[in-house]
Amino acid sequence: MWGQSHLRRLFLRPSLSPTTSISPTPYIHSLRTHCTKSQGKWLTLPPFTHTINGSSLGKEIYSKESPEDKGETTAFKWIIKCCPQLPKSLVQKLFRLRQVRRECVDVSSLDISGLAQERRVKRVGAKDAMQYGDRIFLPNSVQELHSEKTERTEKIECRYNEEEQKFLHSLELYKDSAIIVVNKPHGMPVQGGAGIKRSLDELASTYLKHDSSESPRLVHRLDRDSSGILVMGRTQLSTTILHSIFREKTSGASTEDLEEKKEILQRKYWALVFGSPRRRQGNISLPLGKVVMDDGKSERITVVDNADNMPSQHAITEYRVIGSSSHGYTWLELCPRTGRKHQLRVHCAEVLGTPIVGDYKYGWQAHRKYFPFSDLEENLDEKLLKGKKLPFGLDLEHGSVSDKRPKLHLHCKEMTLPNVSLAIDRAQRCSPRNLANLESLKLDAPLPYHMQRSWDILNS
Repeated sequence: MWGQSHLRRLFLRPSLSPTTSISPTPYIHSLRTHCTKSQGKWLTLPPFTHTINGSSLGKEIYSKESPEDKGETTAFKWIIKCCPQLPKSLVQKLFRLRQVRRECVDVSSLDISGLAQERRVKRVGAKDAMQYGDRIFLPNSVQELHSEKTERTEKIECRYNEEEQKFLHSLELYKDSAIIVVNKPHGMPVQGGAGIKRSLDELASTYLKHDSSESPRLVHRLDRDSSGILVMGRTQLSTTILHSIFREKTSGASTEDLEEKKEILQRKYWALVFGSPRRRQGNISLPLGKVVMDDGKSERITVVDNADNMPSQHAITEYRVIGSSSHGYTWLELCPRTGRKHQLRVHCAEVLGTPIVGDYKYGWQAHRKYFPFSDLEENLDEKLLKGKKLPFGLDLEHGSVSDKRPKLHLHCKEMTLPNVSLAIDRAQRCSPRNLANLESLKLDAPLPYHMQRSWDILNS
């Protein structure tokens, strides 16, 4: 932790001379760039230019309406945008210790052409609005924090190898300047946590950066045992925009406009379930809540009958039958209109009465009656896959309905989302910007081996 006394020693008021300016660019600057070009006692950020508000732009893309309040950029926001590696808590302490300066234009010194003849440097508050051309100065000693973080990152990178890099690159489905999309395999956790040594967000920061100065950031989640399309933002701005779009989709979802409104963000999952729903297609609109199990440690999500008696969140899922098997299984297409935890798994098990194959949390009773099918003869590609050892302890060759313990058969197969890269480009070039006819990206992820195997077996 950065204590108050330590910060005071670290950020004693240095002289403002000499300073080193950094060439401005329209994109977020990494702290590494600033540190390598700063030579004086102060770290000089690029001159302020009007930037894109990612949250507002995300709302505008989703609603196709320009927000009335565009907002303003404060000194705090500008520092975070220029130096995303700095913890927000540290930046806030710098302001409290009055260790942040701003060089701004002295309005009284403007000449007849409107050009500034004199610039003034003085303290600035975190909430002070930035004006065009203003420059922020930070104590040069903040580089110590970045150096320590870089050393830790380099040590972690030493553990990685070419085999892991090749595997991560093989998962890529799409990449542009704003996003990178991967086909997440079954069994790979998206985020780190208790008992998790390697997670996709950590691995992406090393293997999927490519030519970007920033590491990919998670936009949404997939359960560890689910597979399919996972979108990550390649910059802080694109991540903020996508977060806003996903949030607007969930908060604005309702059953009334399912047919009328063409969603700009659509996700389609494929699932193999036990049994068959009564109707071949329909909408599920029921609240979900969290309950703690009898052991006091584990928890599960369940449908809430009376939302007044316990905290809950409304969840909406569209479904349709893709195909049925004479063996008592059904393939479903599931389209979540909201993004609640375990939403699809609970709606299938508790509402439709058709738990997903491989879901032992919400469909354990159905698995008690499960018997594996006789396997089909493998083709050459499948035999080669079985002989290949994969990194991270992944097992992608087992888990179909021919195995004694099938894996979760839930896969995010298709996704349609707005072209965020194009939206950012328009927002930077055009004022007012027209996002009403923004084109969409259509993504498709092939089924994982165990689900494709089950498909072949049940259709043989």
